[in-house]
Amino acid sequence: MTTVHADALIDAPPESVWATVMDPRRLAEWVTIHCEVTDISGGPARVGFRMTQTIHLHGAKFRVRWKLTACEPERRAVWEGQGPARSRARIEYRLSPEDGATRFAYSNEFRAPLGPLGALAGRVVVGGIPEREATRSLTRLKSLLEQPGGLPGDPETGDGHTCQGETDPA
Repeated sequence: MTTVHADALIDAPPESVWATVMDPRRLAEWVTIHCEVTDISGGPARVGFRMTQTIHLHGAKFRVRWKLTACEPERRAVWEGQGPARSRARIEYRLSPEDGATRFAYSNEFRAPLGPLGALAGRVVVGGIPEREATRSLTRLKSLLEQPGGLPGDPETGDGHTCQGETDPA
C-alpha cells in the first residue's frame, strides 16, 4: 500500500472549500492529474454518491470508479475507488477551521493489484509522483479559492487544463 498525505491552509471559509472539492465538475480546476469525470450521481454529495474519473499518471490514462463512503459536510469526506486490475484507492478530505481560514488535509491510500509484488512495482514505476501531484493539486486549490474577483476556468469544460502529460506546464 502506498499512502500520500498533503495539507494546505486556505484563506477561505470551510463552506467554500467544501463546495469546491465536493463538486466533481470542478476537479479539472485543481486536481493536476484529472482528465475527465463521467457517470456523476445526481444531486448533492452524500454517502453513496458515485462518479467515474479518468486520470493521467506517469504516461498512462486510467479510470477510477469512486463511491463516497463518508460525508460530514464542511468537515470530512471519504471516497473509495476501484481502478484497473482490481487496484483500490481511498481518499480522505478533512477540513477544519483555523484562524479564520480552513486547514484542508488530504490523504490517499493506494493498493496496487498483486499484493506486495504489485506495490513494489508501483513504487518503482510512479516513484514520488503521487506525493508531488497531491502537493501541486492543493497549491492549485489554495490559489483558486484565494483568488480575488472570482474563480478561473469553466467547470463544465475544465478550461485551461489538458490531459496530455502527467502534469500541467505551470
